[in-house]
Amino acid sequence: MRTVAEQQEIVRALASPLGTERLPLAEAEGRVLASDVVAKLPVPPFTNSAMDGYAVRASDVLEGPVVLEVVGDVPAGASSVPDVGEGQAARIMTGAPMPPSADAVVPVEATDQPRGEAPLPQRVEVREPVDVRQNVRLRGGNVLPGDPVMAAGSVLTPAALASLASVGYGEVDVYVRPRVAVIATGDELVAAGQEPGFGQVPDSNTYLVAGLARRFGAEVVGTHRAGDDPGAFRRILDEAAQQADVVVTTGGVSVGAFDVVRTALTEAEYEPVAMQPGKPQASGRITTPDGRTIVFLGLPGNPVSVFVSGWAFLREVLGAMTGRHIPWRKLRLPASWGWKSPAGRQQFIPVVVGEDGVVPAHEKGSGSHLIASLVLADGLAVVPAETTDVAAGDTVDVYLVD
Repeated sequence: MRTVAEQQEIVRALASPLGTERLPLAEAEGRVLASDVVAKLPVPPFTNSAMDGYAVRASDVLEGPVVLEVVGDVPAGASSVPDVGEGQAARIMTGAPMPPSADAVVPVEATDQPRGEAPLPQRVEVREPVDVRQNVRLRGGNVLPGDPVMAAGSVLTPAALASLASVGYGEVDVYVRPRVAVIATGDELVAAGQEPGFGQVPDSNTYLVAGLARRFGAEVVGTHRAGDDPGAFRRILDEAAQQADVVVTTGGVSVGAFDVVRTALTEAEYEPVAMQPGKPQASGRITTPDGRTIVFLGLPGNPVSVFVSGWAFLREVLGAMTGRHIPWRKLRLPASWGWKSPAGRQQFIPVVVGEDGVVPAHEKGSGSHLIASLVLADGLAVVPAETTDVAAGDTVDVYLVD
């Protein structure tokens, strides 16, 4: 059997970026930056006031109180500013450009003037001194043109898009999003919402895999169900593959008499992985009917196994294809109570993170069929293969899935 780390390395090697495309920022949320970005504009783009108040010469207010002549208003977005001479001040709003002849801002609270909307006064009494550049944000004080802003491989979150806009970008180069097709196998599956008959279960795996694929940066181009007939499965696979860069199946990869994927798809590699749940795994590159070579992942059929395998292996494949360089977030937390772990297999157990540590999301542990535990889980506690007992108080690695 392979270790989890060995299988991750193997599936990562199957994948590579599909190219890049340029998108406007409005369409780039969630995409992955394809090249390093340096600032085009300074931040702030001009020297401006950090407070509502009065722009002054600091040398005029060394001793107070001092009465200054008010020579004008400077609102945010002003296209021109008054000259502030000796003994003068200009009323100024937060974010408004500083008059070049002023070098500090007195907060309105440190004057005799009211806060909020009011007529422009002829004079203002300044009651507290200010230092040069006090309450002033200098042009380029945060970022200068040419400064590095974001590295290739960064996911474009709303905050990242705002940062790119602030340094002069309206569009950006991103990695092409891989297209994923999902096929859940098994004669027992019926469509979600359909009343299952004897021996039948609703298909939940297509929703699970498709959701994870989107979360990991892919576009889902189709979800399908296939029974246990090898010929019918192969036809569904070939049709799905024509639209996809990655095909993910669930079920049919073990050594049972009805494991349809293993029977119909001989070009894939079937190798068990020393993990619980998720031991049966398949992977490889397959050729589509139109001659393209695409990535194939065959996951087990039980939902918790699918969830764990998705985080452990599908995440690796799609990370390689989208250029993501984001470590799986890990915490070291104490176990609030103990549980058993299988000898020789790395255990992935859904857990809830509480104030005192972590507890299994389902009281029965990490069984591959306990799908209800996924709804509650904050993360997966990963127990080394050589550990068979986790005791209350033991520290465990918890990989977050929220």
